[in-house]
Amino acid sequence: MIAITGASGLLGRFILKKFNAENAPVIAFRRATSDLSGLTNLGRPVEWREADITNSLTLIEALNNVETVIHSAALVSFDPREKKKIFQTNVSGTQNVVNACLSLGIPRLIFVSSVAALGRKKGVKEINEENKWEENELNSDYAKSKYLAELEVYRGREEGLSVSIINPSVILATGNPKNSSAQIFNYVQKQRPFYAEGNINFVDVRDVADMIYKIYKTPNPHEKFIANAGSIKLQELLGKIAKRLDKTKPSIKVSPRLIRAMAWLEEMRCTLTGEKMIISRQSVKIPGEEFVYQNQKSINQLNMAYRPLEETLDWCCEYYKNVYTTKK
Repeated sequence: MIAITGASGLLGRFILKKFNAENAPVIAFRRATSDLSGLTNLGRPVEWREADITNSLTLIEALNNVETVIHSAALVSFDPREKKKIFQTNVSGTQNVVNACLSLGIPRLIFVSSVAALGRKKGVKEINEENKWEENELNSDYAKSKYLAELEVYRGREEGLSVSIINPSVILATGNPKNSSAQIFNYVQKQRPFYAEGNINFVDVRDVADMIYKIYKTPNPHEKFIANAGSIKLQELLGKIAKRLDKTKPSIKVSPRLIRAMAWLEEMRCTLTGEKMIISRQSVKIPGEEFVYQNQKSINQLNMAYRPLEETLDWCCEYYKNVYTTKK
């Protein structure tokens, strides 16, 4: 039996759909407050178990009779107000998952990390799975939380757990436009005029789910794989989305210094109003920097064939156009 944490999340939904479509025996984890509205048409009935990865007792109870855990539950946030919650969810939550696997004798863990956990360094433009973490100003609290979560997974490996790690870049997916990487479509929909220099690495959520299934079917203990379809200038990506959403593309380039000032003002505004931040100083730590994440290992060892960006954007933008039209 396979257990999927975060099964109602942006990525978890697609992992669940993939495994369900392959007739794999799965158990889906959800919290009491999880929104399951995006999980229709799964094809086969799914057993849902209520558990919170930050609560070790409920986690151990929910992992009964499980042989493989796919741990995709995480908090992706660059809001300084959520720093404590980021580390509690991503680090302590992963620690609890690892401990539960060891306690119950579950032999295998597939952990969904992030390219952020690989770290970034000035002067290093190409990053692969062998990159070593370095504490510096380019890495956000979220990045550090995923790095520390990986250390928990490695601890489990040292204690006998068979582990695999996948490091996705920015995941392009359909879902709530206010959450995670889906906010990029929301930004264009609101016709914000600004853009920054730099590039963005991307991957289709369906490719990430496919990779996880390939890892599950092809035992490769203690391996790590970057999931990344390519890299594109941020301005170009925003333009492609704007064209598909029939919106005006951002046309005002702002300097890294101005972006940081705008982020500080946004933090002050949202602190006073309680609103969700569009940008923060955490999210703009590297404006103008260009990093490319290498995917050759996944292509060579897993035979990954990533979807082209045009196909991904056609799919995503058609979905979001319907969402925005319905909300009017």
